Amino acid sequence: MNQKIVYNITKFTTTDYVGHLSCIIWFVSCNFRCLYCYNDNIVYTKEGNYTQNNILDFLKTRIGLLDSVVLSGGEATVHNVIPICKEIKKLGLKIKLDTNATNLPQIKKLIELNLLDYIAIDFKAPKYKFKEIVGVDMYDNTIKTIQYLISIDFTFELRTTINKSLLDENDINSMIETISNLGYKNIYYLQNFLETSSNIGNISKSSNIDKSKINTQNLTIQYRN
Repeated sequence: MNQKIVYNITKFTTTDYVGHLSCIIWFVSCNFRCLYCYNDNIVYTKEGNYTQNNILDFLKTRIGLLDSVVLSGGEATVHNVIPICKEIKKLGLKIKLDTNATNLPQIKKLIELNLLDYIAIDFKAPKYKFKEIVGVDMYDNTIKTIQYLISIDFTFELRTTINKSLLDENDINSMIETISNLGYKNIYYLQNFLETSSNIGNISKSSNIDKSKINTQNLTIQYRN
């Protein structure tokens, strides 16, 4: 685990894994090129600043101060994160995975080995806009992972980043219909696009969606800044 695949570490957060005291490990690289992504420096980076061994050394200094670790990126599952997850678990820490859910084989293995406690899936777009927004045609991969997690009753959430120039109310309602039909019953989080000095699509903040047009009959919707 000496390859430098970690870009950075957020040493403490109370908001990314709700109810837990966590740190965030930011893995380099991603198989998506989402237009609204502001972690473009992480996405395009092939080599990070830290090895997984560096991360474990840091975590050992936080025993008793943290109770969990968030794996984020980039996309953590473009790497083999099973070895580091095993070591994190030996430290008695919970693990949350932030993912685009395209690597179902690795996610299955992580769950079968009892290495994950919670998953947050970025559900990017409806099928008809997916490739346009993320740059690749991997919609079905994400759907298969959602179906799998529902079938085994695993604890996870779905969330979507909103920029009205990319996704309007009709698009969101289409996504709500899709996940409702799959049997998803947890909270569906809609989070605002964060305008930064740099993002992959060079897009700016747009007008907010009209919340009154969002279908809330089948799911509980919560909005995040």
